Amino acid sequence: MEIALILAVIAGIFIFRTFKIVPQQNAWVVERLGKFDRTLTPGLKFVVPFIERVAYKHSLKEVPLDVPSQVCITKDNTQLQVDGIIYFQVTDPMRASYGSSNYVFAITQLAQTLLRSVIGKMELDKTFEERDQINAHVVNALDEAAANWGVKVLRYEIKDLTPPNEILRAMQAQITAEREKRALIAASEGRKQEQINIATGEREAFIARSEGQRQAEINSAQGEAAAITTVADATADAIRKIAEAIRQPGGMEAVNLKVAEKAVDAYAHLAKTNNTMIVPGNMTEVATLIGSAMTIMKQRTPN
Repeated sequence: MEIALILAVIAGIFIFRTFKIVPQQNAWVVERLGKFDRTLTPGLKFVVPFIERVAYKHSLKEVPLDVPSQVCITKDNTQLQVDGIIYFQVTDPMRASYGSSNYVFAITQLAQTLLRSVIGKMELDKTFEERDQINAHVVNALDEAAANWGVKVLRYEIKDLTPPNEILRAMQAQITAEREKRALIAASEGRKQEQINIATGEREAFIARSEGQRQAEINSAQGEAAAITTVADATADAIRKIAEAIRQPGGMEAVNLKVAEKAVDAYAHLAKTNNTMIVPGNMTEVATLIGSAMTIMKQRTPN
């Protein structure tokens, strides 16, 4: 019974050391007599007991690795507290086993060194604006170095950039001043636009008034011209009628009679002005006019 129990235990140990089940997304490195032999992929695998052994087990999944926070000095000599996170994946289990004694620690230290180097080439303001550029620099340098360790660095992300409190207060003051300046500029632009609008309105109103006045003057001038034309036409028509009447028989005598009457009336009005008796200087002309008028009247009066 003891021998059977011993044999059963030996058989169990033999089976346990012979049959290996490798999980999905894992790779196991097998050594034969202390030397690398092969890599076991997922599934049921066989290992020769006491001659071969599983020396390393690697996960092929993407691994997030937190990079400890550190103080970096920018180009303008400002301290900056920086922390980040790296995402990497084992792509070559054999290199990951023998390329570095601790590739996780190596990646962490190299990431911190590269981060200090990249930030040291930038001014403080640029570090906030160019995070993507910083991440790209770190990833490229890490990936090149990690290739010898069988690791692929997928990406690096800065989690936080924290300047000292004095710098934070100065940045806040700068932001406040910038906002106040923008507010003043906006207000001045508003006033400027207001003045422009007022001036434009006044100019357009003046133009409209001047155009109205100009049109009114044109209309008045046209009205006066039309009136003058009408009066002139009427006067010309009256003159033509008078001339035609004068050319008729007895027309000239009628004219002389009318002139004599007007002359007598004019002398009569002159004599009454200011209660003063005005006597014509040439009474012969008055007598002649009166004589002509009397002659005309006699000629027109029937016997």
